[in-house]
Amino acid sequence: MLPRPLAALIEEYRAGLEAELPILRRLHRVATHQHEASGNHDLDSLNSAGDERDRLMTALVNIEGPLRDIRKILSDARQKARLLPGYSEAVALHTEAVSLVSEILKLDEDSVQALAAAERLRRESVRAVEQGETTLAAYRRVMTAPPGATLVDRRG
Repeated sequence: MLPRPLAALIEEYRAGLEAELPILRRLHRVATHQHEASGNHDLDSLNSAGDERDRLMTALVNIEGPLRDIRKILSDARQKARLLPGYSEAVALHTEAVSLVSEILKLDEDSVQALAAAERLRRESVRAVEQGETTLAAYRRVMTAPPGATLVDRRG
């Protein structure tokens, strides 16, 4: 591969990463908001953050598609690409993007765990309410027994 096309690919990759990073930063803020909302059991905030996240992911996928092919070419030609201008800047941007993605995934994992814990708590609450209803129903049957009915027959 000639250095000129490789240099153009480096520039295109760098420009693509520069377009992705603001989206990833916004996605990180949304993931942080979702994490807080999941801890507070705020379903409305979770839903609105989910909508925002969908929009951001669509934009990210649109940019990432062409970059994937460029990344592969640059990876295969890494020895030559290292010698070209802009390569170290592209690597730094790539490293920042990978770091943001890792942080977002960690926040997502924590959010899922918080939601799972909330679901377990909700199920326990439902079980406790159902158990209480059963106990109250039995108590009501005892309290509404017809007059003269007793638990022990006095005759024997």
